Amino acid sequence: MFVQRIAVDMDDVIADPLSKHLEIFNTRYNENISVNDLQSTYLTEVRPHLREEIMNILNEPGFFGDLRVMEGSQEVLKELSQHYEVFIVTAAMEMPTSFTSKYEWLKEHFGFLDQRNFVFCGDKSIVDADYLIDDNPKHFRRFKGKGILFTSPYNGAETDYVRVNNWNEIRHYFLK
Repeated sequence: MFVQRIAVDMDDVIADPLSKHLEIFNTRYNENISVNDLQSTYLTEVRPHLREEIMNILNEPGFFGDLRVMEGSQEVLKELSQHYEVFIVTAAMEMPTSFTSKYEWLKEHFGFLDQRNFVFCGDKSIVDADYLIDDNPKHFRRFKGKGILFTSPYNGAETDYVRVNNWNEIRHYFLK
């Protein structure tokens, strides 16, 4: 029997690095930037003169180790894993210092998934899956399956893909 595969991005889909990133940035630079200030844009575009400093926060050891879990993601992925083969796919090559933290975080919060289905890569098109749920549409360009855009503040202007706003919508999409 053929089981369809769902690849799921980690950052801003099952994990919430944005809240932590903003909290650290605002504290260090005496700012008060909120998620609402990032509608259809990135923090590096709001404060371009601090681009390097903003990116360096993400490269700090352990940054990805204590992120909040996105609401509903654990429950829905447990349900999906009963009907689909589920992979967690993260473009960790963009931040190589994140490997260990991301792996430990996944084991802690998504240990019900097979650890062999945790994929650390650069180009997500290498993953042979039927669907990719991701917040960044750039990962859909070469992906052979269907891209499903998970809403994040910075992708609000994107209209080229099926969009889901939360994990309940993902449940409904796959488990109608």
